Amino acid sequence: MKSEPESYSIADLKKEKRTGWSGVRNYQARNFMQSMAVGDLVIFYHSNAAPPGAAGVAKVVKTAYPDPTAFDAKDHHFDPKSNPEKPTWHQVDVAHVATFKEFVPLDALKEDKKLSGLLLTSGKAMQLSVQPLSKPHFDRIVALGKS
Repeated sequence: MKSEPESYSIADLKKEKRTGWSGVRNYQARNFMQSMAVGDLVIFYHSNAAPPGAAGVAKVVKTAYPDPTAFDAKDHHFDPKSNPEKPTWHQVDVAHVATFKEFVPLDALKEDKKLSGLLLTSGKAMQLSVQPLSKPHFDRIVALGKS
């Protein structure tokens, strides 16, 4: 799961303990998020940072439910086409698990041979804010983060 650290960082999640992962406005990313189950672990990734990279681990604590920001005209994620009776956009709740002792920059993810095929570095879905991750890739990123 990717977030711009100036908008919401791993430090913010650690402080708040739990948050709704709102504002996802890409159908493929939404579908990935809808497939998440309570207890699933995710890598919290800082995007549009200098440098971008993996910052820690979060856990899904509530499965997908309608994203209220889609219906709030004052929110910058407002979608006037979204219908509360048949919501287009959903969010999950995640909780802080760990902040990496070692931030894992994107360049390190790209160079690590054990992360071959990682969707984030393949160019196919680099822009998606929510992406699937295999257990071996998850475990390798956690090891690089020394969490």
